[in-house]
Formats: sequence, C-alpha cells, structure tokens
Amino acid sequence: MSILANRLSAVKPSPTVAVTAKAAELKSQGLDVIGLGAGEPDFDTPNHIKYAGKEAIDKGQTKYTPPQGTPMLRKAIVDKFKRENHLDYKTNQVAVGVGLKQLIFNAFIATVQEGDEIIVPAPYWVSYPDIVLLCGGTPIFVSCDENSQFKLSAEALEAAISPKTKWVVLNSPNNPTGSVYSEVELKALTDVLVKHPHVWIMADDIYEHLVYDGIKFATPGQVESRLLDRTLTMNGVSKAFSMTGWRLGYACGPVELIKAMNMIQGQSATHPSSISQAAAVAALNGPIDFLGPRNATFRERRDMAVRMLNEAPGISCQVPEGAFYVYPSCAGAIGKTTSNGRKLGSDTDFVQALLDESLVAAVQGAAFGLSPYFRISYATSTEALEEACTRIQKFCDSLT
Repeated sequence: MSILANRLSAVKPSPTVAVTAKAAELKSQGLDVIGLGAGEPDFDTPNHIKYAGKEAIDKGQTKYTPPQGTPMLRKAIVDKFKRENHLDYKTNQVAVGVGLKQLIFNAFIATVQEGDEIIVPAPYWVSYPDIVLLCGGTPIFVSCDENSQFKLSAEALEAAISPKTKWVVLNSPNNPTGSVYSEVELKALTDVLVKHPHVWIMADDIYEHLVYDGIKFATPGQVESRLLDRTLTMNGVSKAFSMTGWRLGYACGPVELIKAMNMIQGQSATHPSSISQAAAVAALNGPIDFLGPRNATFRERRDMAVRMLNEAPGISCQVPEGAFYVYPSCAGAIGKTTSNGRKLGSDTDFVQALLDESLVAAVQGAAFGLSPYFRISYATSTEALEEACTRIQKFCDSLT
C-alpha cells in the first residue's frame, strides 16, 4: 500500500521547472543548450534593493517576523496599491508569502471546499490547476483562442459560471501569452461578476510593470470597486524587480480572507525571509526608473523573436502586449518529420525534438492548456535569443 495521499494522483510536476532542469542537465554534460523555458529576468536585482538586504543583515534583522509580514513591508504594500493602482487597503488586509505561488495555495486552501469550481481561462500559468486540485477543487477551463488574443470574453465567463463556482482567476499580463486585458475588457468581465455575488476574483498581477507599446495596466478591483470585498489582488517583486530568488509575493483582500491566509501561513512557512522582506520594502518604496530601459530591451527582444519565429516554416506568432513571453503556434509543423526521423504528432513532440536535435529548450502549449503552441521566454540575453530563434528556423526548415 502506498503511503502517498490520493490527492497527488491528479497533480503533476511543474512543466516549466522540468524543462529548466532538463536544460541544466544537458548543459552540465557540455552541450550548448539555450534555455528559454524559465520565466526569470536575466537582469540583476537593482543595487538599492541588494543594499537594503545587506543592511538588514548588518542590523541583525535576521529573526522571526509576524506571519503577515513586517509592519514596514505591510505599509509599503498598502502605499504601493494606493499610489499605483488607486486601491485603498489597510495593513490588516495584507498577506505576504514565499512567492506568489504560496499565497495562491493559501487562498485556495482557506476557501475551497470539495466540489467547488474555479474558472481558469486557458492558456493558463501551469500551477493554477494543480493548486486547485491539491486543495480539493475542480478547475473549469475556458479556452481562449488566438482569435480572441487569448483573452476571456464576458460571454464565455458568463457561460462558465455555475452555482458551484467559487473563484475566477484573471492573470494580466498573461503567462504564457503576454496578452493584456484593457480597462474596457476588464470592465466587461467585472460587469458579469457583479451579477454573481458567490464568485470571488483572484487577480494575478505579477507582470504588472511589464507592458509595452503604450498599453495601460488595469486590475479588476480598480475597474469595479463593487467587487473589492471579494477580490484578492496579488502581486510580487520577482519579475519587475528581478528578485525571483528572493521569494517574496504579496496580496491584499477582505479582512476575513487575509486573516485565514495568514493563519495558514503561521502553520506552514511561518513567513518569508526577513532579509527578503527588508529588500522588498526598498523595492516598493524606491525608484522604478530602471524599468524604462529594461522594458525597452524586452520590447526589442520581443520584436526580434516575433519576426524571426514568423520567418520559420510552420510557425506563426502574435505580438504580445506584456510580460516576457511569446506563444507561437507550431500547427504548421505538426505531422512533419525531423531530420532524425522523428514524427511530430503534437506540440510536446515539437519541443522535445527541438531540445534533442537543436538544443533549444521551450515549453509545450499542452502544459498551459492550449495546443498546438509553445512558450518561449525572451527574458534572456539578446544574443542567446537570436541564436535560439536561428536554430528554430533551421529546425523548421529541415522538417519534411
């Protein structure tokens, strides 16, 4: 008899983590692998943030903190939401976690009962459905195809809501597609949600500052104040501030929900690193002028990747509006055969052959709930990205 709980049978390892690990393994064998699987900026953490972490160590700020975060961090989070998003929260409405993933887990474990449904627009970040399943819920996938720019429509949302619906997850800018909901598009969704008071909104805004071409970011609670009492607005320092390894996410929402999340936090991780919290205060309170030049570089990489991918036979790629991913279709390559005699029957076959034969690591669209696509992160050096796209072109040229 297995010691493992039955709930694990429905959960799979993170595909993005698996791809990154496979690329690292091949590199350790001396192979020239270009890894485009991880959603991790190649820029360094800004110096003023690093100095704040070092200063916290020097000052002896290395002890336990409250599960809900230090008072300075909670105030910085409240101030950030007020200043940048026009959202009024109090410090007792703040939860901090070891990255956003843990806060999503805390929110679902605090609220989801067996049989509850969580609406997850597809394509989706790979961890949403597995966290839902771990917490006893049922993910309800709503396919958002390329014709809709991979965005959930008001009509599709309305059709997906049932008496069992507990949450809807909205992620903008989106991972994996880079799509961004405009204020008008969000208003259409919130108009639907106002009519369904049993449905809660999880707004995953982790890529908030990574938008291009004059696009204006908006979040559901900002667009429709009547939903604030059932909206969990989530963000973090990982992406914009290049702090993935610092592991610090935060969320604000109704007092009852936040209190429950912080209680769970106190019985699990206790709190994020005290050093990371001090660094996050500096990130949220400090200058963000470095984002302009970095986003300009991301935009240049995006444009190059889109152009080069669209030149590859069998590949078509839309221009994303935010984040640092492109989500090209490989439909034109499905059914073809590689130079090594491998038949490509799916996007999973495509990315596996691309890694094995051209040493480029990407993530299959099946992992994100919409095929036949694959995700490429352009949060890597421009030189490596150009070389990877050249290899993809040659790989597609060789298919018969």
